[in-house]
Amino acid sequence: WIGGDRDGNPNVTAETTREAILTQHLTVLRAYISRTDALIGILTQSRDFCTPSPAFLAGLAEDDRYREAFDQEFPARFPEEPYRRKLYLIGLRLRQLERRARAWLEGRPWNPEIAGYQHESEFRRDLELMRDSLISHGDADSANMELLDLIRLVRTFGFYLARLDIRQESTVHTEAVADILACLGIHDDYAGLDEGRRLELLGGLIESPPGIDDRGQFGEMTQEVLRVFDVVEEMQRLVSPLVISRYVISMAHQASDVMHVMFLGSLTGLCGQQGDVFQCRIGVSPLFETIEDLSHIEPVISRLLDQSVYERLLKRHGSQQEVMLGYSDSAKDGGIVASSWLLYRAQQRVISLGRERGVNIRLFHGRGGTIGRGGGPTHDAIKAQPAGTLLGQIKFTEQGEVLSYKYSNRETAIYELTMGLSGVIDASLGLIREVKPDNPAFHDTMQALSMRGERAYRELTEETPGFLDYFYESTPVSEIGLLNIGSRPSHRARGDRSKSSVRAIAWVFGWAQSRQTIPAWYGLGSALENCCTEEKKRLKMLRQMYRDWPFFRALLSNTQMALFKSSMDIAREYADLCGDQDTADRVFTLIDAEYRRTRKWVKKIVDIDDLLDDTPLLKMSLSRRDPYLDPLNHIQLELLERYRDAGTRETERDASLDPLLRSINAIAGGMRNTG
Repeated sequence: WIGGDRDGNPNVTAETTREAILTQHLTVLRAYISRTDALIGILTQSRDFCTPSPAFLAGLAEDDRYREAFDQEFPARFPEEPYRRKLYLIGLRLRQLERRARAWLEGRPWNPEIAGYQHESEFRRDLELMRDSLISHGDADSANMELLDLIRLVRTFGFYLARLDIRQESTVHTEAVADILACLGIHDDYAGLDEGRRLELLGGLIESPPGIDDRGQFGEMTQEVLRVFDVVEEMQRLVSPLVISRYVISMAHQASDVMHVMFLGSLTGLCGQQGDVFQCRIGVSPLFETIEDLSHIEPVISRLLDQSVYERLLKRHGSQQEVMLGYSDSAKDGGIVASSWLLYRAQQRVISLGRERGVNIRLFHGRGGTIGRGGGPTHDAIKAQPAGTLLGQIKFTEQGEVLSYKYSNRETAIYELTMGLSGVIDASLGLIREVKPDNPAFHDTMQALSMRGERAYRELTEETPGFLDYFYESTPVSEIGLLNIGSRPSHRARGDRSKSSVRAIAWVFGWAQSRQTIPAWYGLGSALENCCTEEKKRLKMLRQMYRDWPFFRALLSNTQMALFKSSMDIAREYADLCGDQDTADRVFTLIDAEYRRTRKWVKKIVDIDDLLDDTPLLKMSLSRRDPYLDPLNHIQLELLERYRDAGTRETERDASLDPLLRSINAIAGGMRNTG
């Protein structure tokens, strides 16, 4: 969602979104033009040796008007070679679209009578007519080579290259709606309404949107929110109806968060009653991020589907409700054990609710690159989803540096896509045969682990005095904020150093740099130890869970990887950076004890002598990084001391910043999965 995600980043404006879409539009048009030009040199069949289909010839005659409009200086080209002529005319129309896109990007007016293609379906139809015609006179080999490649590209990428999701935080919409209703005299205290009154009011307004004569009466933030919806409407109309189809609401807490977006969309013609037509041209995906929100996901979605107006909107948009699950913030909030289990149960509950209501629900997994943000091998992650929740499709996020690792190399990209596709196929067998349900005893055990793991994690992160000071001083998280990377600031509120304010990416990034990686495993050791200590036969149960349950196996496999990347010896040196050494010693002792506890119990359950003994190739690969990572950490420690030392001269301090930032980048490259 580059250009569409504005959550916490005021620099992503409506104009940014427009520019991103037009840049994608221009890029894909140029690719099509290049391939069309290449086909002109390939499909050189003469009228003397082939008989094109009547449908193709009719389309060719109709296209002459484009030649007259676009290319009046030249006579009709390729009169005896129908396919070359058709491709030449297609190229003229594509070039007209390219000129239009360039004009829009450069802010120039563009009002020609003929705009090329109105929609990608027209372009695809021309190509398919050509292919059908070639096949009709026995030239299937020509039809199914480069031409078929181009048809597949158009089916996949349209005129938009990549669909863009818009993302914004729920409070922004709430404030915008309150501002609009107050300025229009509809309600002076919308923020004071309870959930029931909000839903009732919003439903009526969507069915009969109020007219707005002057947006200048609204606050600047409200005007910018409406401009985003204007851009969505404009780009759907001018580029492709498919270019933006989803609006993601981060920090969604209740059904009205979704209805706010629908109301704002109704004011710009995207949904609701528009003249004689009740329509919906955009779907809304609520993102549930915290432990509390995940535990309440079912009643919130149920109440949303209870709204008659929303039910009508959903039907107009394909009867598919997308629900996004936040791995990052839930893990930061309650720890990896509670987060993993609540996400698993949330998926089961939401899919079950969809079946009861007759609504197709698609889950959107907001995973990060790190284990602490839901990362890990794609195939294993897909297989670990609850049985019956993957219905032939999956949607998940891939971060910038993860995209580079996975897809910048052709062979690696093919491997990653193959693993993802095979995982989806394997996990979707429930579509054709009955899926064996999970063992109820596994669920009971996992529930106990979740509760104990969350308690241990919160005891460290919320109840240990000085813990947040330790985090800020024993990791380079403050210096990470100086890097010109990321789509949003490292904190939700400037100057707020609380756990709720620091963003999950910065949280995980900081711990990874100092080789502590606690978001990926802290609390699991205590949970496993408590479980096995209370009941001796639980170890046998846990080993069975690891052997027979993909979810639990993925959890422990990812934990092994994170533990292997940790180094308590190096982490101890980062702890020495803290100003209050008594606090640092106390916090580090807790972390080190949990690290050793987690290692011990994971090895017992997996039944191995050392971490990653069950995956020797992965172990060898990770081991090869340590001789490079360890010196980088020591260099970074020295640079952090210099940079943070109040007695260091300003010139020396400035001189140490660039290599310090480079060390962050270098360690991130060695640790991988840092975002």
